[in-house]
Amino acid sequence: MKKQKMEVASYKGRRYSRWLKGLLALVLAGVLAFGVIFGAVLSGARDQLSGEPRVMVVLGCQVKPWGPSVLLQDRLDKALEYWEDHPDILVVVSGGQGPDEPSTEAQAMYDYLVASGMEEEQILKEERSHNTYENLQRTFELLKETGHQEEMGRVLVVSNGFHLTRVRMLFDRTWEGTYTLSTLAAPSSHTPSRLKMYVREPLALVKSFLFDR
Repeated sequence: MKKQKMEVASYKGRRYSRWLKGLLALVLAGVLAFGVIFGAVLSGARDQLSGEPRVMVVLGCQVKPWGPSVLLQDRLDKALEYWEDHPDILVVVSGGQGPDEPSTEAQAMYDYLVASGMEEEQILKEERSHNTYENLQRTFELLKETGHQEEMGRVLVVSNGFHLTRVRMLFDRTWEGTYTLSTLAAPSSHTPSRLKMYVREPLALVKSFLFDR
């Protein structure tokens, strides 16, 4: 009896439609781009001191009904550490009032620093800004208006570490003339906020690169 031959279909691999391949390629490109930008954010999260700064700018963050948020307290405590060793430095606190904040961020920072022993006359308040670009731009304007041109050439900016890559980029766009920029990286002691910000900040960096001018 003659055996019937069995035919085995050749394996040709799984075929994907062009649109699915394109979608996968876009997702992969997006993941790679986010990774590169995230690396830039991490690399900027460090102290960088040059020379002897003459003015220290503390950037605002959310104010709660009971006072500065944990992230903002981290910034203020970092500023106080530096001030203890440099008690003559001029300090600018920068931040306006959001719709859910009981006061301007600048006022909340001012109250915190004064309660910690800093002299009232040593602090200038910039209370009109609502984002990082405005923080830096309006601080520049305030220092010019108050006759502190001499101090403006050597500036120290204090913020949480995740924020500093964007700060350095925007400082070049907002600060006119010759200057030396130093930065202090405050810790982010509130873990949920730290995780949220490290996801948010790469997106904010792209947005600022494109639109904050």
